[in-house]
Amino acid sequence: MIFFREINPLSLKLLKRVYRQSRHHQVRQRAHFLILASGGAKIEQLMKTFQVTRKTIYNWFERWESEGILGLYNKPGRGRQATFDSAQEYQIREWTKQEPKQLKHVLQKIKETWGIKISTKTIKRILKKFNMSWHRMQMLEESQSPKNIKKKRLNSPNLNN
Repeated sequence: MIFFREINPLSLKLLKRVYRQSRHHQVRQRAHFLILASGGAKIEQLMKTFQVTRKTIYNWFERWESEGILGLYNKPGRGRQATFDSAQEYQIREWTKQEPKQLKHVLQKIKETWGIKISTKTIKRILKKFNMSWHRMQMLEESQSPKNIKKKRLNSPNLNN
């Protein structure tokens, strides 16, 4: 067992609430860790339960001791850096509004303007930030509907596939 200052009942109640309701997995995990540690769990048990190293356990304790509840949360700057800044994302939005059916044209403009090569999925993620969506729509006549095409294939005598 590691020694750290005792968690008061109010903080323990808050930790339990964070553990149950936080939308961030790592925050829930750290809160659960502190709840178990305050209950007297040993370091070896905690390492096995959370599948982390002894160093990670000590880091979590240090963050709790120095920062309190805020120490549960990741600091900014973690993860992959954004490819585009907000002005570039706004420009991509405008280009998409001009040609909503041709995302490949938007890709080409991005490559020519900024020299960045990305996929159409990246553009769709950017559009999602603006509550926009892109869907490929295909106009089919009644005779070309998927049910009728399947019936035609089944009834035709020459099936190649």
